[in-house]
Amino acid sequence: MLRSRLKRFAFLLGALVGAPSVAAADEGGVSFWIPGFFGSLAAAPQQPGWSLTNIGYQTSVSADAGVAVARERELGHIPVNLNLSANLTASLSARADLDLLMMSYVFKTPVLGGQASVNLLGVYGRMDTSLGAQLSGTLSAATAGGIPLGSLSFSRFDSINDTLWGFGDLLPIFTLRWNAGVNNYMVYLTGDVPVGAYDPSRLSNLGIGHGTVDGGFGYTYLNPKTGQEFSGVLGLTYNMSNVQTQYQNGVDMHFDWGASQFLTKQFQVGLVGYIYDEIGCDSGSGDRVGCFQSRVLGVGPQVGFIIPISKTTQGYLNLKAYREFDNANRPDGWNAWVTFVLSPAEQTPSASSRRMRSM
Repeated sequence: MLRSRLKRFAFLLGALVGAPSVAAADEGGVSFWIPGFFGSLAAAPQQPGWSLTNIGYQTSVSADAGVAVARERELGHIPVNLNLSANLTASLSARADLDLLMMSYVFKTPVLGGQASVNLLGVYGRMDTSLGAQLSGTLSAATAGGIPLGSLSFSRFDSINDTLWGFGDLLPIFTLRWNAGVNNYMVYLTGDVPVGAYDPSRLSNLGIGHGTVDGGFGYTYLNPKTGQEFSGVLGLTYNMSNVQTQYQNGVDMHFDWGASQFLTKQFQVGLVGYIYDEIGCDSGSGDRVGCFQSRVLGVGPQVGFIIPISKTTQGYLNLKAYREFDNANRPDGWNAWVTFVLSPAEQTPSASSRRMRSM
C-alpha cells in the first residue's frame, strides 16, 4: 500500500546537514552551509539502525567583481596599506566534483519523546577555481608621521587557475524527530570540524579554515493516503574566527524546502529550493571588504526511486538539481545531486514472526 511505502521510505528523503560549500559567501566567497542539503521529508521518522548515504555533488558557479576583489585581497594581491581608486573588470569561476559519505545510526529507544540519530559526514573530491582581474587607476599610499607618501598609477592583470584534490572537513550531526499524524517535527545540531584541505594563500580549498555551530528546526507535512508532502527547514550558522586570516564570517540564515508527490509506490517527483542569506556582518582585523553580506536563491526539480534490496535492507536513489538566482556577494550557477541511501527496511509482523520461529 502507498501508506506503508511512504512510512517505510520517508527518511530516505530526509535532510542531510552541513558540509563545506565550494563557492558560497562570507570570507572570500566561501561559507559552511551547502544550500539544498535539506529536502523532502526532512522531519519524517526514520528506521532504527545503521544506514549509509553516498552523495555525488557537482556544481559550477561564477561571480563578478565584488567576490573576485575579496579573493584578491585575501590572497594579498592588493596591498592592504594602500587606498585603491580604480576601474575594475574581474570574474571568478569554480567547479567542484565532490563525493560525500555519511554514516548514521538511528536509536530505537525514544529520547525526549522523539527519535534521535547521530551522523558523521566526510567529503572527498576535486575543486577547480579560476580568477581573472584587470585593475587600472591610482594607488594612494598611507602616511608616515603625517607626511603623505604619494600616489602612483596602477595597472595590473591577474589570471590564476588552481586545482585541488583532497578531503574536506568533518561534520558530526545530531537530529531529534517527533511524529503526530500527518505532522512531523525535527530539531538538528551540527558544526564544522576544520580538518580538511585549507590554505588561505590558495585559491581552491575543500575546508573552510574555521569551526562553526549550526542548528535549526524543520517541519514535514506527509499525507500517506494521497502521497503528498511538503517540508521546510530553517537553520542558522554561527561562524568562529579563522585564526589564520583573523576573519570572522557573519551569522548565516538558510531555509531549504521540498515538495513531492508519489505517483506510484516506488516513484516520486517534485520540486526543491532554498534561500540563503547572511544576516550578520563579517568582522575581524583581517576583514578588508567590510560587512560583505551575501544572498542567493535556488530552485529546481527532483525525482526519487525506491529500490527493494532484501527483507532487511532497502535502497533509495534521488536526483535533484538547482538553478541559482538573485545572488549578492556570492557566486551563483547550478548544482546537481545524486544521492543513494542504504538503510534498514521496515519489518512487517509476518517477517518478525518468521524470524522468531527460526530462533
